[in-house]
Amino acid sequence: MTEEIDALECNGTWTLEDLPRGKKAIGCGWVYKIKYHASGDIECLKGRLVVFGNRQVEGIDYNETFAPAPQQWFAKLSNVLRSFGFVQSHADYSLFSYQQGHGILHVLVYVDDLIIAGIFLSQRKYALDILTETWMLGCNPIDTPMEPNHHLAIVEGEPYQYPNQYKRLVGRLVYLSVTRPELSYSVHTLAQFLSNPQVAHWDTIIRVLRYIKGSPGQGVLLKPGDMQLNAFCDSDWAACPLTRRSLSGYFILLGQCPVSWKTKKQPIIARSSAEVEYRAMAVTTCELKWLKSLLRSFGVLHPRPMRLFCDSQSALHIAKNPVFHERTKHIEVDCHFIRNELQDRNISPAYVPTGHELADILTKALGRQQFIFLLRKLGICDLHAPT
Repeated sequence: MTEEIDALECNGTWTLEDLPRGKKAIGCGWVYKIKYHASGDIECLKGRLVVFGNRQVEGIDYNETFAPAPQQWFAKLSNVLRSFGFVQSHADYSLFSYQQGHGILHVLVYVDDLIIAGIFLSQRKYALDILTETWMLGCNPIDTPMEPNHHLAIVEGEPYQYPNQYKRLVGRLVYLSVTRPELSYSVHTLAQFLSNPQVAHWDTIIRVLRYIKGSPGQGVLLKPGDMQLNAFCDSDWAACPLTRRSLSGYFILLGQCPVSWKTKKQPIIARSSAEVEYRAMAVTTCELKWLKSLLRSFGVLHPRPMRLFCDSQSALHIAKNPVFHERTKHIEVDCHFIRNELQDRNISPAYVPTGHELADILTKALGRQQFIFLLRKLGICDLHAPT
């Protein structure tokens, strides 16, 4: 135990603080473990100091937890990498770059892993684990994750009797959608009912699992190409029947490879579809500017304007025409932002027909034909699928 305490103090794991007035410490205890060699001989005796979590009072700092060890680990790793000549990016502090002559090395720190390179992003094993745990490995697959024109937000039915199971499964799907953009809309929709899931919502999750069964190895294919940033943004006006808030989504491609995507409900209620689309353009422009800064950390310059595709002619007219004052003064900040970026030649707005709007897959449930068409356009595929 003395060695454990000395190690914690040596690594700067904690700092002694005074208790707030009227508060009591929870208390802690020791957990002992014997560590063995591969031969079965005892290697060492270990002791771990743990907090009595069962003595917490629900509702009082119940969800506030702190893990200083990862912070100390990252600080140590950062210092070591910088000592070897790596430069930490200002756009993403987890990115370190090292250049010598014509050679350059990029190291991306993810939790406690170091990502060096990758060409196909897939979580096939994770998807199969989800299917196995939910007893859906033998289910019949389907081609789309969600039925078009669903009414999940206003459905009234029997509450699902295992809400914790629903929450856990939605959380696992959120993680899976990191490499499967086509699941973003479905997961976003299902995550809105975590506080009170109903049987209809659980049935929809089962449908998503049936879709995953059809292509468990599906992921993002990164193909060689140019380094031009292109973005597609789309919105579904007043999509929520309860709050009438709109849903926005964007896809950003580096060459032909998806590098950033997002589905999010807008924080305010819009008065027109043009306003919704214009706000989506503003959010997408912010992401484009950050990606441009991140590429600069990789030594990739981006002198040409970034193309921003939108399927709303009205929103494009607002961006290019500063005369619409009365109709747009309530979104004046976004108007000035877009127009400044346009004048500085950072972005180049362009029209795209609705049928070719790639971000459409992030804002609504599509039919089979359009869904598969957009998957192919985005470079989302399953390399493990039979040809």
